[in-house]
Amino acid sequence: MMSFFSKKISDLRNLANIQSETVGGAAFVIAAAGIASRLLGFVRDRLLAGHFGAGDTLDAYYAAFRIPDTLYNLLVMGALSAAFVPVFTEFISKEKKKEALDLAAGVLEWILLVLGAVSIVAIIAAPAIVTVLAPGFSDEKRALTVELTRIMLLSPLFLGASAVFGGMLLTFRCFTAYSLAPIIYNVGIIVGITLLVPVFGLSGLAWGVALGALLHMTVQIPSVRSRKFFPALFRHPLRFDGPVRRVVMLMIPRTLGIAANQLSLFLTTVFASMLASGSLAIFTLASNIEAIPIGLFAVSFSLAAFPTLSFSASEKRDGEFFETLARTTRRILFFVVPVAMLFIVFRAQVVRIVLGSGRFDWNDTISTFGVLGWLSVSLFAQALIPLFARAFYAIQDSKTPFFYAILGETVYVGSAIFLLPRYGTDALAMAFSLGSVANFLFLLLALRKKIEEWDDSQFFRENALIFLSAILAGIVAQLSKTLFSFFTMSPLDTFLKVFLQLGFGTLLGFGTFLLFCNWFKISELRSLWKFIFSKVRRNPEVVTAVEGHPEKGEW
Repeated sequence: MMSFFSKKISDLRNLANIQSETVGGAAFVIAAAGIASRLLGFVRDRLLAGHFGAGDTLDAYYAAFRIPDTLYNLLVMGALSAAFVPVFTEFISKEKKKEALDLAAGVLEWILLVLGAVSIVAIIAAPAIVTVLAPGFSDEKRALTVELTRIMLLSPLFLGASAVFGGMLLTFRCFTAYSLAPIIYNVGIIVGITLLVPVFGLSGLAWGVALGALLHMTVQIPSVRSRKFFPALFRHPLRFDGPVRRVVMLMIPRTLGIAANQLSLFLTTVFASMLASGSLAIFTLASNIEAIPIGLFAVSFSLAAFPTLSFSASEKRDGEFFETLARTTRRILFFVVPVAMLFIVFRAQVVRIVLGSGRFDWNDTISTFGVLGWLSVSLFAQALIPLFARAFYAIQDSKTPFFYAILGETVYVGSAIFLLPRYGTDALAMAFSLGSVANFLFLLLALRKKIEEWDDSQFFRENALIFLSAILAGIVAQLSKTLFSFFTMSPLDTFLKVFLQLGFGTLLGFGTFLLFCNWFKISELRSLWKFIFSKVRRNPEVVTAVEGHPEKGEW
């Protein structure tokens, strides 16, 4: 066991030494599992849309989901992303195994107790909470929302424990089990839609969410146990010693920042509940599609870079810290910006392919692709916010992201109130994009001042060329729509025709994007090809997180 522990210490130190050289490989592991998770997400959303359409049932489902999701984000994600991983990593780097285990146990105990108590209160107060959350719902719709909410409130407990296990696995760079958890979570929800709804009625939707959360936790436990790092719970009085207190203190500003974001989601639900039936479902379904590249690329790279940023910050290596941040930013934009352009150009085709079945009719499609288009405008900002926020967490500054999250949410809420009377559901997406761009710009300017070795030329030049390449590719993709219609000489009235138009435009658009990236000599394209070819040839000099050799390589 000590040899394993020493090896992990060595791996973590090597990770700091090579900056972000293995970030791409680690992100590849997370993204590969993310692809499977998102494919299941497609299946989940298509089943929901096809079975229920954009109407009262899905409005109630998504409104009910908002309450347990808020509890989880406020009381768990704040502790994990802002405090737990950096502090736990610090103990591991100093070979303080007992202190690391005590910290994990203390955090997990408090999460379970607090989430349990808050969930019980929320179950009792669910009717009042739903009335405030969705004042425009009818009595029948509100009653269904309350029923689903009470069942779903089981899920934060499981997800809370899962988040601590996941934080430990991230520190040890054990990405496989961590990455499988979201896949299993979606499996649980799909089981709810297909198997539990026929048995339990609409409450089966909520039982599927609870089952998915349980599986999300369970799949990570064997990996934690195999490393002999499973926390010993409740063997001593509740710990609130220095390390746990430090996590809590670092957590508070981040939790408040998340509260600002959750407030905007609550207000979105409030606004949507007073619009036409199905408005909340439309916004959520469009948001789920738009979130795919964020989950696949932005979150993957941000999570993979976080340990590196934390080590660089702890060792006061500003140059390495900036290099990791700049390189990860380019990688995120390299993948996300062309996808955003694809969503804008082919928004109708994407929505119809992903959701167009059963009771999800053409009117639902029109409403949803309008929201998707406006959300995609700010996709680059939404994708970079997790990375830039984690950069602040790595230097154990959670107050700055909180402050700018508040400003960003203020922009969102103010814009929504102004635009809502004229643009309806689209106004929510417009306001969300404005708030996201504002939040990102605030973070960028603040971090630019905080990092002494910040280099504007290095940071902005290639990123600007990536945007230019994507815009030119978007123009070509738009022209491809006209060419496809001209050559087919028939209306796009079948799934196959829409799919072929989307496929043709996507291949042409992405091919054009890669050509321009090659012409502009974008370094991320060269790094990507080198990584792919080396994996095909099994070249040991290129490092991946799966193989665990952080010695050489660019990705």
